Amino acid sequence: MSPAAPGFRHLLRLSDDTGLFEHARHAIVRREHGYCTDDVARGLVVASREPAPPPEVVRLAECYLSFLTHAQDGTGAFHNRLGYDRRWTDEPGVGDWWGRAMWGLGTAAARDSAPWIREEALLAFTLGAARRSPHPRAMAFAGLGAAEVLRVRPDSTLAADLLMDAAKSVGAPAEDPGWPWPQPRLTYANAALAEVVIAAGDLGGDSSMLGGGLRMLAWLDDIQTRDGRLSVVPVAGRRQHGPRPRHDQQPIEVAALADACATASAVTGDPRWRAGVRRAAAWFQGANDLGAPMWDPATGGGYDGLTEHGPNLNQGAESTIALISTMQHAGNLL
Repeated sequence: MSPAAPGFRHLLRLSDDTGLFEHARHAIVRREHGYCTDDVARGLVVASREPAPPPEVVRLAECYLSFLTHAQDGTGAFHNRLGYDRRWTDEPGVGDWWGRAMWGLGTAAARDSAPWIREEALLAFTLGAARRSPHPRAMAFAGLGAAEVLRVRPDSTLAADLLMDAAKSVGAPAEDPGWPWPQPRLTYANAALAEVVIAAGDLGGDSSMLGGGLRMLAWLDDIQTRDGRLSVVPVAGRRQHGPRPRHDQQPIEVAALADACATASAVTGDPRWRAGVRRAAAWFQGANDLGAPMWDPATGGGYDGLTEHGPNLNQGAESTIALISTMQHAGNLL
């Protein structure tokens, strides 16, 4: 990451020797909300992406991986919520947190700089890859982890099967050029659905699937760009034939779009996708509907949302990881 990027300062502030705290009031951890697998998995993705991490980031990856292996049961499912008292408050399942855990494990298995992290992550990924979720987004997240594994282990039938099942769960784009999305509503982390279809088409040698995923992403990018800047689908979502609400915009939408554009760029070489990554990074720097920076240079934390009145100044785990992830992609363009 470039010297001007936020780095891992705030993620270190939000983490302890157990995991990653979910919420903060401004920059200060709110311990009463505890930890969640969703955010720890996101943290493992960005920590494992660093090509030459300093020791403190390696330690974060070790901590997050340890959390995920503790959260996983013998069937490959995961708990999601751990209280500050170190007690699970839910039963293991295969909701979105399973998908994100698989994404984190797959990324660590493929990319982490430490061989002992890669080895342990692959073991946990292998156990989890036997499961499937009825939820398309959970499958999409898991499929992105499978794509990471498949890029470094192209003979992995386990990863290939999971990736293809994830793409099938998302579905093919609709025929309507005004709404080619495979679902009647956009909700959250929408670009991840297009990204997993692109990855499955690319790695599976299916040009039709690849083209469909790129068409989905191009449409999503177009409808979320206004006057050359990003204006992403807000937390309430958007329905086909419904109005286009503007607030509250969430950093996770911007990060998901940056992820998908980075994948599309790597697959196609088309410069439009590099421009998409740059718009995502610029959204955090203030090129958004309110012209407001969406991170705090003093802490390195990302703000939790863009409301009609300005940024939500709380700096939780999800928004901070979205910031780091997007800036990682932007740094790779330099």
